[in-house]
Amino acid sequence: MAEAAAAWLGSLDDSQRAVAAGVVPDKGASDAERRRWFYTPTDHGGLTMHQQRPVQQRAAMRLVATGLSSAGYVTVATTMGLENVLDQIEGFVTLFDRERGRDPGLYYLRVFGEPGADRPWGWRFGGHHVSLNNLVVDGVLVSTTPCFMGADPASSPLLGGAVNRPLARVEDLARDLVRSLSSELAARAVLLPKAPSDFVTANRTVVSGGDRVIPLAAIWRDERFTDDREQEKLRRLSDAIDAAADFEESDHAAVEYTETPKGVSGRDLDASQRTLLRALLGTYFDRVPDGVSPLPSYDDAALDAVHFAWAGPTEPGAPHYYRLQGPRLLIEWDNTQRGANHAHSVWRDPSSDFGLDVLTAHRSRHH
Repeated sequence: MAEAAAAWLGSLDDSQRAVAAGVVPDKGASDAERRRWFYTPTDHGGLTMHQQRPVQQRAAMRLVATGLSSAGYVTVATTMGLENVLDQIEGFVTLFDRERGRDPGLYYLRVFGEPGADRPWGWRFGGHHVSLNNLVVDGVLVSTTPCFMGADPASSPLLGGAVNRPLARVEDLARDLVRSLSSELAARAVLLPKAPSDFVTANRTVVSGGDRVIPLAAIWRDERFTDDREQEKLRRLSDAIDAAADFEESDHAAVEYTETPKGVSGRDLDASQRTLLRALLGTYFDRVPDGVSPLPSYDDAALDAVHFAWAGPTEPGAPHYYRLQGPRLLIEWDNTQRGANHAHSVWRDPSSDFGLDVLTAHRSRHH
């Protein structure tokens, strides 16, 4: 990873490097930019693919691949390509206050600190429906969260009747699990008969008790577009998404994030359901390389502590949301927008997103 990062930076000219290089991660105020992340088609911060020559783009993707499993890399590359599909679905008209609103070239890469150095360093890659955040301390990849992957469209046709569903198992395993529950367990697991408009903790830097859904229009780097017409289009889209969810105060309270997990725990599940739960965790943990994935550490005791909650109907094709929560774990999924054909999924560690606990320990040792 360090070699790939150094090679990419070394291929850049001075003007490119000024955009591509960020400050050393240190948990302080200067580190605030590293901890900003998005999943909307906004400026994610860094050098875009458009701003690079083909050989530099390949070096950038080589770095991205070092932080992902093969399946994770294919999923990210597919998500980037879906921008062309989404553009066609929308009639090639979406702008979002930029030259092209659905653009596979507007994925941003930035390296923070010096790769391979004694001091901490890391990198961030993101664009519409992708956000990868990696931190290396003392030569070890210590943090890979938040890790966001989405798909819009979540399902699209291929030749011969095949279907392109990049996050199919991420959705289907959870549905299989909730539909396998007894009526008593389902009553505890299903928080609401309808789903929120988006996943609950959104792109907050820090997850806190009481977090609720943020309107789409607020999940952008800039508070307002420079083009008033584009800003009004975004506001109307955001309002329409919220209206479709039809959430009242009690609904928000039912699904808001709480430090005490909601739903049913792994210890409440039978053997086949625990197998489904472990497989579902794998669709998140196995996004990263084998040596980094925490899945092997999820023994019976760890599974006991994972809670599963659902909101919305359980039949395929209906808007829905789910959450997995346990010690150092928060996973959220929603497929609610665009007629339940627009999926979001995120894996977080509320106690150590962006490696903040490791940075604290490193600083105490070296300062």
